Amino acid sequence: MDWQAFSLSIELAAVTLLVLLPPGVLAARWLARTRFSGKAWIEAFVVLPLVLPPTVLGYYLLVSLGAGSPFGAWMLDSFDIRMTFNFAGLLIASLVFNIPFIVQPVQRAFEAIPDNLAEAAAVCGLSGWQTFWRVELPLAWPGILSAMVLTFVHTLGEFGVVLMMGGSIPGETKTVAIAIYDRVQSFDLAGADRMALLLLALSLGAVAASFFASARLAARR
Repeated sequence: MDWQAFSLSIELAAVTLLVLLPPGVLAARWLARTRFSGKAWIEAFVVLPLVLPPTVLGYYLLVSLGAGSPFGAWMLDSFDIRMTFNFAGLLIASLVFNIPFIVQPVQRAFEAIPDNLAEAAAVCGLSGWQTFWRVELPLAWPGILSAMVLTFVHTLGEFGVVLMMGGSIPGETKTVAIAIYDRVQSFDLAGADRMALLLLALSLGAVAASFFASARLAARR
């Protein structure tokens, strides 16, 4: 068992969720409550990481942020920050490919809230922020919970984008998915089995817990 790779995957998933959740919820609420021309294009860009092959997404991130790109060279020269083949590169890749896993479920949760609830809250004197915080957010919580679980679990198992942006540096960019690949390449199937089984159990447990919690929250309404 490569516990170092497993620990790095957990850290990456936790930081990704922490960074992506607040802007993801606000963006989802904005998409759910706003009507404008061109909205379909923005929604298409949100979903794009879901349908684009991970290696293609990783390739574009690599050429956009690598040391050979204008932005990557500027970050390296000005701040001595390398954007690829380190944890920062993994995090950037993780944030991008997890956007649809946060925004889509939360957007659907906000869209399911009737418009007249916001109107009733306004009649009762609640401000827009108070309506969001005290009325809409609790009602959308099951969707937010599902999005959190999907994002966390998806980050644990992501392979293509992570490999393109981070490579396989032990202790720095080698996640559990890459460790499983390396074990298979070296014909250590027993080691690959153990890590794959742990990942499977963790993912199944997290999704089942999410469904159970969502059902409990829905039953309380």
